[in-house]
Amino acid sequence: MDEVVKIVNDIKAGNIKPIYFLMGEEPYYIDKLSDYIEEHVLTEEEKSFNQTVLYGRDVTIEDIISTAKRYPMMAERQVVIVKEAQDLNKTIDKLESYAENPMDSTVLVFCYKYKTLDKRKKVTKELAKSGLVYESKKLYENQVGEWIKRVLQGKNYTIEPKASAMLVEFLGTDLSKINNELEKLQIILPKGSMITPKHIEENIGFSKDFNVFELRKSLGERNQLKSYKIVNYFAENPKENNIVMVVGLVFSFYVQLLKYHGLKDKNPNNVAKVLGVSPFFLKDYDVALKNYPMKKVSQIIASLRNVDIKSKGVGANALPLHDLYKEMLLGIFN
Repeated sequence: MDEVVKIVNDIKAGNIKPIYFLMGEEPYYIDKLSDYIEEHVLTEEEKSFNQTVLYGRDVTIEDIISTAKRYPMMAERQVVIVKEAQDLNKTIDKLESYAENPMDSTVLVFCYKYKTLDKRKKVTKELAKSGLVYESKKLYENQVGEWIKRVLQGKNYTIEPKASAMLVEFLGTDLSKINNELEKLQIILPKGSMITPKHIEENIGFSKDFNVFELRKSLGERNQLKSYKIVNYFAENPKENNIVMVVGLVFSFYVQLLKYHGLKDKNPNNVAKVLGVSPFFLKDYDVALKNYPMKKVSQIIASLRNVDIKSKGVGANALPLHDLYKEMLLGIFN
């Protein structure tokens, strides 16, 4: 995030590179930087003739270079943005010659999502020499809570730790999804507000009692009645609770529990780091650790693998959702 702020501040100060190669597993910052350049480098009057957006699936590297070599019309520079540039990964080396001698009057932006260039290749070195290569890395689950806090602070909002942990639990580490939900809350809550678990439940569509977060908690507590009630709700509301996602999150819970069993250093900070979870949820793992010996956890993981395969329609002969969920819980509690 600090690197992104520096890039934006440099652009504001007029220190604009001829090439921005934005790449990496996390698309959120790639989009943010690309959008910032698209919105702020040229004036509204200049954009009509001097701003071009291309898509990797529709063009070749030669097309891009040809466009980049044009001179701007009645402006100091032109902006050329290549979205979905990862579609050009097989021919990206052809960019090397342009990177060696880019046009000073062109700002060429590549949005190369979900992939990275080999840093040992000459094309990567040339891009970094004449322009800027930025890698947007995926955040670990235990880093996302701090990211949420910083994003909201910048917009004059705060968030309770449990509310932040719920967002990560339900939405994973996809920063774009999380940001979209945060923006919804900012529309309805006045600046200066603290976002609470109640706001999350009421406005982001998570049922207070019937969600994966509560299911994993009830499983950890070996609360069979509550677990059966939740999965029954899931089976009756499959659109809001995709079984593949549910089984996957339950599976990851027991994999994390197996890691916890194997840790020598059970200091809370170390446990949170190794498991990749918010420290807020550690108490749930502590409860589960007592209820499930390591051998049982291994058996549960094997059982969940089978349910996962069936949930994807492999060898299940179209089993009803209720039966699949029942099989999942039987493998856990028996």
